[in-house]
Amino acid sequence: MRLRALLETDALGLRLLGGQDELDRTVRGVMTTDLRDPSRYLSGGELVLTGLAWRRDASDSEPFVRILAGAGVAGLAAGEAELGDIPADLVEACDHHRLPLFAVHETVAFATITEHVVRQVSGERAGDLAAVVDRHRRLMTSGPAGGGPEVVLDLLTSDLDLRAWVLSPTGRQIAGAGTPLPGPLGATLAGHHLAATRTGRRAPHRAAVAGTAYSLFPIRNAGRGAVPAARDVRESVLSDWLLAVEADASDWPAARLDLLQGVTQLIAVERDRREAARTVRRRLAQEVLELVQAGAAPAEIAARLRVAAPVLLPGLGVAPQWQVVVARVDWTAADTTAPGGVPGDIAGGPVAQALLEEILVDPAVSGPDSADRIAVAHTGEEAIALVPLPAGPAPLPDTVGDATDTDTDADADAGLPADGDGAVRETGTGAPAAAGTGTGTGAGTGAGAKPGTGAAPAAASQDPALHADALLAAVREPLSAGLADDGRLTLGVSAAVHSAEGLRGALEEARHARRVAAARPGRVCAAGHHELASHVLLLPFVPDDVRRAFTARLLDPLRDYDRRHRAELIETLEAFLDCDGSWTRCAARLHLHVNTLRYRVGRIEQLTGRDLSRLEDKLDFFLALRMS
Repeated sequence: MRLRALLETDALGLRLLGGQDELDRTVRGVMTTDLRDPSRYLSGGELVLTGLAWRRDASDSEPFVRILAGAGVAGLAAGEAELGDIPADLVEACDHHRLPLFAVHETVAFATITEHVVRQVSGERAGDLAAVVDRHRRLMTSGPAGGGPEVVLDLLTSDLDLRAWVLSPTGRQIAGAGTPLPGPLGATLAGHHLAATRTGRRAPHRAAVAGTAYSLFPIRNAGRGAVPAARDVRESVLSDWLLAVEADASDWPAARLDLLQGVTQLIAVERDRREAARTVRRRLAQEVLELVQAGAAPAEIAARLRVAAPVLLPGLGVAPQWQVVVARVDWTAADTTAPGGVPGDIAGGPVAQALLEEILVDPAVSGPDSADRIAVAHTGEEAIALVPLPAGPAPLPDTVGDATDTDTDADADAGLPADGDGAVRETGTGAPAAAGTGTGTGAGTGAGAKPGTGAAPAAASQDPALHADALLAAVREPLSAGLADDGRLTLGVSAAVHSAEGLRGALEEARHARRVAAARPGRVCAAGHHELASHVLLLPFVPDDVRRAFTARLLDPLRDYDRRHRAELIETLEAFLDCDGSWTRCAARLHLHVNTLRYRVGRIEQLTGRDLSRLEDKLDFFLALRMS
């Protein structure tokens, strides 16, 4: 379609501010952005819609328009809702670069313009997309009647013979037409997409897995009611959905690329709707968190929990047990020379909140989005999840609550179920299942279950508690790609508690566990409450200079000797300590003669001046190895 046609459409209410001679330009698509540099998302021919959030002063207009003109966009439409009249500096910059500029009246939603452009462009170039656009409003409705993204994907399959899936940033399937995408494949595709996004490559991104080509399209919020576009890609890279299409789009004609871009914009409406639906759950979590941190009376906290329980576990009838999960995403300083890099720090709390909501979702639950059972708040740089667990059989004492937690009368006074309604279970599956679903999250594993599949044997279905390692098993690969070399996710999980009195202890326990995880190497690390009862709790808090001096004094002589003589003294020391000083078991493990083992241990003692028959020296070596 031509730009002139947009101006002639009264329903859009566009006002031309410049570029009268350029109105015969062809519009091939539409993009909504408030990025200062959106070039990596532009392919040319777009009508760009902007709310002007990128503009801080008059000097920002010239570089923004220059980038758009260089990318070959058809025109720019600026909304009047934010600043009122369109700034004169923006009008001058568009005149200089011969870029048509429209003003969008504050009463006209960007979604209205997007829908109109997609309908017109697709109707001219691909009649099959007209059916997709006709169902746009169905996507905007809530509940099963709206159809959701499946409506669009079904039409892509039936009309264009394209198999496509909507995936979360961890590779969890949100929607698909026909055969579900295997969990490991979804994680791999998400990893490809996140890695390409972090390097600033222009979408669609191509990925080849097991000889099959896939094209990956980003799905971002659109429309006036959407969250403002991130100024730094790291603010949104771990929360944006993607559309995976089983095809190689590198040789597609422009018309087909336009079609898929239009589809992603329609699916973004559903993304916005689900994001808005999380507001109530986030508020519930925030209210409980504030009470817990303020030291409120257990009865007051319990009253809030009674409000939260039916929202998070509808139909349960009683307040469940709870676990607390704390997550933190840390970024190094932004690189202003990289695509999307801007000065200043990135707020980690909102990023960790969106990411924790995704990690805790159960992909095995059908029907409404299983995220409606997850309440996550953020405070400062932390995200804190209040996770309900369906009540189980006979309870065990809480590991972090007061001794009165197991007292029936105390629980009744707090407004929570008596002991017969709650239990503490440690070897759980991942995120909780709703009452009656019988499974934990696919991100976690029960005994014998595969990560990411959501399938668990009968024994695991009796145990909905979270387990730190299992939570990240299926999502570590894609998240590491999104974090790249400048981001880090650390996560801590508390024990389950079944009284309001236990929540404060559970929160502190989860925070301590997260700090233990932060002391470990790797981009994605987690720790559980069970690790807080050993030396593991102490090691992260040893100052770095003390750690280096201690390990160097004990281990550097052995490392130097190993480098010169290939003697494997470090390996021998580790095996000797693992075998509790047993000469026979250690020799068998290392496939050595006992006399050879005695010679090596003697060399270790000679080089370090220590005696491995003494408990104190064994303990020093053990800690040095753990801290190295």
